[in-house]
Amino acid sequence: MKKILVLTGLLLAFSFTAFSQMKMDNMKEKEPTEQDKTAAIPANTFLKRGAPIGNSQKVSLVNIFKDPAKYAGKTVRVEGVIVRSCTMEGCWAELAEKKDSPSIRVKMKDHSFFIPLQSAGAFARAEGVFSVKTLSKAQVDHMINEDGAKFDNRKADGTVTEVSFEATGIELKKGQK
Repeated sequence: MKKILVLTGLLLAFSFTAFSQMKMDNMKEKEPTEQDKTAAIPANTFLKRGAPIGNSQKVSLVNIFKDPAKYAGKTVRVEGVIVRSCTMEGCWAELAEKKDSPSIRVKMKDHSFFIPLQSAGAFARAEGVFSVKTLSKAQVDHMINEDGAKFDNRKADGTVTEVSFEATGIELKKGQK
C-alpha cells in the first residue's frame, strides 16, 4: 500500500511539474517574424493584424483626451495617423487624430501581434481598451532612453499619468483614409 501511495505521489509531482512547464512555455511572449517587421502597408486595402475589428463604438481621440476616465476599461474603436512606432519589434505605436495633435500609446495586446517597423505615417484604425495609469520614473526613463518617447506631462517626481490603449486588433493603410 505504501508503494502505491509513494508512486501516486511521485506521479502527481511529475505531472504537476510537466503541466507547470507547459503553462510557462505558453505564457512566453511571441516574437515578431521578419514578415511582421517588414510587411508592406498597402494603399488600397488594409493590412490587418490581431483580432478582426468589430462593431464597437467609434470614439475620437479628442473626446478621449477630454475625459479619459469615461472610456477606461471600455472596448472602443479609434482612428488616426501613426506618429511613431516601435522600431525594434512593432509592438507599440503612437496614434494621433492628426500628425501634430496629441497622441496615445497603442500597445498590441499580450505582445501577440506586431505592426511593420516602418508604420509611421500610416492611417490606422484599432479596436481595444483604454486605461489611465501612472508610469513610474523608471518606466518613463526607460521609454525615453530606449524608445525616444516624449512626455509633456512629466511630474516633478519623474512619473507620468498615461492614457494608453491596448489594441486587440489594428488595421493599417498608407496615408489617410
